Amino acid sequence: MELADIPAYSGSAYCEINGNVPAFGDDELVTDAFENYSDLDSLGRCGVAYANICKEIMPTEERGAIGMVKPSGWHTVKYNDRIDGNYLYNRCHLIGYQLAGENANEKNLITGTRYLNVTGMLPFENEVADYVESTGNHVLYRVTPVYDGDNLVASGVQMEAESVEDKGDGVSFNVYVYNVQPGVLIDYATGDSEADPGYVVPRENTSSDVSGEDGGQAAEAGTSEETQNTESEADDTSEAQTEAANEDTYIVNTNTGKFHKPSCRSVKQMKESNKSERTTTRDELISEGYEPCKNCNP
Repeated sequence: MELADIPAYSGSAYCEINGNVPAFGDDELVTDAFENYSDLDSLGRCGVAYANICKEIMPTEERGAIGMVKPSGWHTVKYNDRIDGNYLYNRCHLIGYQLAGENANEKNLITGTRYLNVTGMLPFENEVADYVESTGNHVLYRVTPVYDGDNLVASGVQMEAESVEDKGDGVSFNVYVYNVQPGVLIDYATGDSEADPGYVVPRENTSSDVSGEDGGQAAEAGTSEETQNTESEADDTSEAQTEAANEDTYIVNTNTGKFHKPSCRSVKQMKESNKSERTTTRDELISEGYEPCKNCNP
């Protein structure tokens, strides 16, 4: 697949490739469990991730920490009111955690937008997981990050899957998922970004404390591009210094997905098996998908 052959993003999170038919050979339709992850290239970028998804490799424990991994092109940056969850980038698993149980595997994590991760990839991951859980069968699954030249951030990912025992009758797809974020312009060479000045923020995403006929426009204008992009415009050194200065110790409940101050009363009631002590930043935990406790408000 060549990036030049992919149509430009036009509002759909993905497009079909080769008539939606995956490119696995008949000799690949095996029932042996396996996982293969490419070594990082000279630019620190992930390559193809390929596995035979089955119950043997699916996780039986809660997801662990992945915040220590900084994929190529990574920036911690927020766009309030433009993105569900505010954070532009997620650490996107090529092979989703629910499929293979990989945590902080740097060969399996790319810098991906929230839109790529949740709107684009997750529905296909769920389809595979649901099929395996309900049938006990195997699914060949390959995800290929696609880069333009030496760009540090992938333009998108190709996702292929084919169920083995029924030769694709249960699961079969070959799609390209766009690594874009509506409302944000991304420099894929570096991972830097800026607010799209032509983007109209949906009314339900605008601030509720702005009144008057121009409330929606005022809410959008209330957060400047400069404010939104403070972290993405900083160089790697200053970003690291800022993150280190804001680090603190938190207790993560791996069962509920919430994090707490060590002094929180909920920590005393927590099962030891669910406790995970983390020294990191509040923003980092939120970007990993954890939620702050509403009682102690860490």
